[in-house]
Amino acid sequence: MKILVQKYGGSSVADISRLRRVAERVVAAKRAGYAVCVVVSAMGKATDQLLAQASEVSAAPPRRELDMLLSVGERTTMALLAIALHALGEDAISFTGSQCGIMTNDRHFDARIIEVRPFRIEDELARGRIVIVAGYQGMSYKREITTLGRGGSDTTAVALAAALSAERCEIYSDVDGVYSADPRVVDDARHLGELGYEELQEMAEAGAKVLNAEAVEFAKRHRIAIYARRTDDPVEGGRETVVRLGVVREASGVRAVVSEAKIAYVRAVGPSLAAVLGCCGAQGVPVKELHSSGNSLGFVVSLARVPDWAKGRAALEALGDGVMVREDLGAVSLVGDGITRDVRVLSRMQEVLETLGVAVESLVTTAFRISVLVDRAQLDALTRALHAEFVASDGANVALESQ
Repeated sequence: MKILVQKYGGSSVADISRLRRVAERVVAAKRAGYAVCVVVSAMGKATDQLLAQASEVSAAPPRRELDMLLSVGERTTMALLAIALHALGEDAISFTGSQCGIMTNDRHFDARIIEVRPFRIEDELARGRIVIVAGYQGMSYKREITTLGRGGSDTTAVALAAALSAERCEIYSDVDGVYSADPRVVDDARHLGELGYEELQEMAEAGAKVLNAEAVEFAKRHRIAIYARRTDDPVEGGRETVVRLGVVREASGVRAVVSEAKIAYVRAVGPSLAAVLGCCGAQGVPVKELHSSGNSLGFVVSLARVPDWAKGRAALEALGDGVMVREDLGAVSLVGDGITRDVRVLSRMQEVLETLGVAVESLVTTAFRISVLVDRAQLDALTRALHAEFVASDGANVALESQ
């Protein structure tokens, strides 16, 4: 049995007409000889609307109740798609995350998958049914409904592809794959035909919205190839980005420029690292880009992952006068294999920053990424300038090849 896992994002199922087109695409895959498991997101902006309603009721809604509320969005889509498939003459059945065996830890709103028991899916696929799964959700070992954080339907799809030993995992959205920058910001952003797991994971961690970072991590661990495609493209012949093991570059260099606007930067002078991390753990505040020196430390918080940030911020500021929180900054990152091996990439980045008159609050590097925190108002202009310098002109590749 050849198993295909497909995931359709919110824009792909934003209304009934789009949902019917998705149903037709799923039927085409079934009739091409695949056993098809489909993962769906909430329709359009349904999740945002539910969050907004919760915020009207309370400034700090309990995370458990948020999970109960937000899981409704995907459940609506799964049932409607199953109904649409029946109308096209195909037998289909829908499952929630808990019904199809997705087990998570007990962290609400930002849970992680710890095990997948896909027995019910396997049974239904063997019967010839198309299986529709509500993405973004699972059940904790305490038998509580949990959600997987922003973009969690990607993680659902990849986790199921691994558990089912699927032939491939296809991720459908309103863009035809991954680009070297956000096309809405950079007009000449390049389509990237293939990427390694590490590059895409760094892009996702830096704020790129095409794929969820945890999904890429899961795919890397289980060696699942991901095909990112546009829902409206033809079934055959459309462009795609393939993410897989063994992508070899002829030269190292900057592959993408990624920005993230919805962040907070926390700087603490005085409170111990243990005290700050203890506070973040108690408040469910995720920490990234942590750097510490002497009695001071700093880190970034992705605000999309914190539904009750006002409460978390208040708790951090209560640690003492030495805690400063800024919400006027954004992050811009250069991403690519080996870009930190040559200091000239950093030097050229600094020249661009100086030319634009951009002040840097913080700079962090990894093996695949260089990230700076700057004034949020300068985010788009800096993204375009860095893309022109390093991607459009292939400047970084030239610098590294000339060693």
